[in-house]
Amino acid sequence: MKQDYRQLLKPEIINSISGLALISRVVVDGHLSGLNHSRRLGSGMEFSQYRGYEIGDDLRLLDWKMLARSGRYYIKQSEIETNISVKFILDASHSMQHQEGGISKMDYVRVLTASLAWLAQSQGDAVGLFALNDQELHTLQPRVQKKHFNRLLQELISIQTQGKWPKQSSSFDSIHDRSRKELIFFISDLHEESSELTNVITKLKTSRNEVVVLHILGKNELEFNYNGALTFEDLETGAKLEIDAEKARTQYLESFQNSIKKTKEVLLANAISYELLQTDEPLGEALQLLLKRRNKLM
Repeated sequence: MKQDYRQLLKPEIINSISGLALISRVVVDGHLSGLNHSRRLGSGMEFSQYRGYEIGDDLRLLDWKMLARSGRYYIKQSEIETNISVKFILDASHSMQHQEGGISKMDYVRVLTASLAWLAQSQGDAVGLFALNDQELHTLQPRVQKKHFNRLLQELISIQTQGKWPKQSSSFDSIHDRSRKELIFFISDLHEESSELTNVITKLKTSRNEVVVLHILGKNELEFNYNGALTFEDLETGAKLEIDAEKARTQYLESFQNSIKKTKEVLLANAISYELLQTDEPLGEALQLLLKRRNKLM
């Protein structure tokens, strides 16, 4: 029986390399079972190595001579150099510390990024990580090696949500690698004072890459499931606002939906994909999105 990864969504598990690695594998196996997770194989390429058969592998790749000799199933594997670099850019501003159901947005993003990276690496792609706020920049350039995945997990765990997203940032001006095709995931709650986030995102798009924005929001943010007199505090500025939830709900929802619509229109006008992810919902849609965008680049 497959394990439900949501049973593992606890801060003490998410914030350890072994725990985060386990969750990423459970997420990918649970949502993509039956698909071929092995490294891409190229016809006419030189033989590289054998590996054990895994559910979902193409039966045409079985080595029948090895089966006859050993009684075990092996795949005869030929490797081709990947043409895809998958980069994750994370918003590490303090608003990503917002919690619902005991899990912060950043913890959700750690699980999301680790799962996408594990899936990308299993396809033979190089994976890299960048995380930014106005106080700190994390940079891990893309690599293909298996040990690199653990370094990515360590970097994910070390990210501190603090401060704001910089109003002006040149940190990603040289992010592009012109030597290979790129798939870039920009992951954020998109809370911005003016257009500091969308300005950066639109500059990421080139003719050779695919850019996908994953908009991370909690259910309460989207539905405003609050009652009574409340005091809201801006995590980034410390500003507080006292409201009556029932009276504010209609105006809030209308304003928030208009903001999402406007942001989505700007992104789509720049040929950038947009996907809204709710922190209490499964990650399968994001995994499928990676595979679709990846195939488009091939």
